[in-house]
Amino acid sequence: MEITNPRRILAVSSAESAHHLTRVIKDLTGTIPEQASTSLAGASHNLSLKTAYYTAEVPIWLDLIASPSEWSDSFLSAEAKEVLEVLGGLMIVFALPAHPESEEGKVSRNLIQQVGKVVKEGLGGWEWDGVSLCLGVGEIDDVDIWEDCCAESGLEFVQVRSQATPSRNEFGEKTGIPRALEALEANDWANASADDLGSDFEDIDAEIDAQRKHRDADDESEDIGVAQLNPRDLDFGFDPKDFEGLRRAIWDAGNEDDGGVIGGVPGTAATEDEKRATEETEESLDDEDIQKIERMMTKLQAVRESNAGLPEDQRKRAAAKAVAEVMKEL
Repeated sequence: MEITNPRRILAVSSAESAHHLTRVIKDLTGTIPEQASTSLAGASHNLSLKTAYYTAEVPIWLDLIASPSEWSDSFLSAEAKEVLEVLGGLMIVFALPAHPESEEGKVSRNLIQQVGKVVKEGLGGWEWDGVSLCLGVGEIDDVDIWEDCCAESGLEFVQVRSQATPSRNEFGEKTGIPRALEALEANDWANASADDLGSDFEDIDAEIDAQRKHRDADDESEDIGVAQLNPRDLDFGFDPKDFEGLRRAIWDAGNEDDGGVIGGVPGTAATEDEKRATEETEESLDDEDIQKIERMMTKLQAVRESNAGLPEDQRKRAAAKAVAEVMKEL
């Protein structure tokens, strides 16, 4: 699948680390980014991503930060809302100081914290469905303090060493530029919209209310079937055959007793009484299915409430993700 209008990456560094930013972008994309006038600030460069699932030309917006506090304030302003809404990735590039407590180290920590402020307050922190990376360029061995600093700011720390360094650690995990590229490839770059998602938190609320009313109306009826929660009507993006397969699996499991013995006699056909009993069992199992789905929908409602403060675009993505996770549990 080709993603024709992917979300963007914002890659930043301090003005003093512009050469490190250039190197990282070159290593990621294979080409050197062109400067806008006399600076990288305001320049744009494309990252070609191709996996087994999608291909995309992801634009990278480059920026140089002179004052981290002013930069974070500007990106958390109302004017920058539209910029944040189209971001799918954010990267910081900085030079790893030899001594974390040096003046250079303090400046780097402040840079990370201010960019992290935008990640947490503007993008949703760890709840954000984008990728946030902090690439430290340098050869130092002890990077624990930088890993902790980045984690506190909602960023994944990646150390970028020289080209001669192995690209995997002792655990077989990718490191350096290969790890950054791996994280970027694993991200969802499609620009979500209300039409794309086909379901929103308001739809979930309406569905819960509708199903409750339907269930109450059918309380006097003996036929409490899955029609109350027809997978076609849920519009949650999963195949109705999956639901039917679940019911059949539960039903088949309910009929298996002591290795396939029916009515206590192996291999015997079911009697009329046993058939009636199994039909009643199937009906009760259908009720359990319905109750399970109602619990799932209540869970979705809780997700909606917990994300009520997020921007609309992030709420929609969170809704789609929550629905997908719940359907996997079915």
